[in-house]
Amino acid sequence: MRSTSLMLTFLGDHLLDRGVCVYSGSVIDVLGRTGISEEATRSTLTRLTARGLLRRQRHGRRMYFGLTDRSTRILRDGSVRLWKTGAVNHDWDGTWTLLAFSLPAERRRERHDLRAQLAWAGFGPVQGGLWIAPGTPDVTPVLADLGLGPHIRVFRASADPATDITEMISHAYDLPALAARYTDFRRRWASPAFPDDPLAAKLHLVTDWLQIIRQDPRLPIPHLPPDWPAATAQELFFDLNSRLAQPAAELATPLLDTVPADD
Repeated sequence: MRSTSLMLTFLGDHLLDRGVCVYSGSVIDVLGRTGISEEATRSTLTRLTARGLLRRQRHGRRMYFGLTDRSTRILRDGSVRLWKTGAVNHDWDGTWTLLAFSLPAERRRERHDLRAQLAWAGFGPVQGGLWIAPGTPDVTPVLADLGLGPHIRVFRASADPATDITEMISHAYDLPALAARYTDFRRRWASPAFPDDPLAAKLHLVTDWLQIIRQDPRLPIPHLPPDWPAATAQELFFDLNSRLAQPAAELATPLLDTVPADD
């Protein structure tokens, strides 16, 4: 797995909402257990700092790293997806968010970036510049990041009974690819040969799962195939995480040198 993804999982597990900064050497030690080299970890720390996702704090001769407002928002969003909303959407109320955009052909790069952001936010293309997502996802970050507000219109709506929602979903989203991610997860983790390192195993597990559910628009279960694999994959994830949580925390405690974060 990429060092950045594992780093963000580590930060979410050990820094989020704790008001502390962590010594760079501690980060190197922990990520080294997952197979990430010291050089790669140092490079990732530098890169995340440059992107405004980490901040430096010196304490004596040591350099510590803490979260920023931006990384805190990102990690909290990940935490909500992991432990609250999950991968299975049983509580959909029939509401759809429709987003329409119109950009000149010469603004090809911006169109590409917008489509990528919409897909990440759970939208699928219906036709032309009309995209749709279940529920009421917050599109404010999409508008803010790309500065395309004047070119975008957003509506909340419900489908007319004449609309075949199941058929629409099958065209707007790549359901086989979504299902394959869950099936592959179950295959990778169904009979895990955990190393004698539950800390590394937990970081890999949570990172793997989060990468899958971040790409899942949480489509309403009644309109998905009856053998949709998300529920069983999620059950496996929760079971493995519960088994790893305590021994991972016991390993992490003596490894982590932290100091209170400056205001």
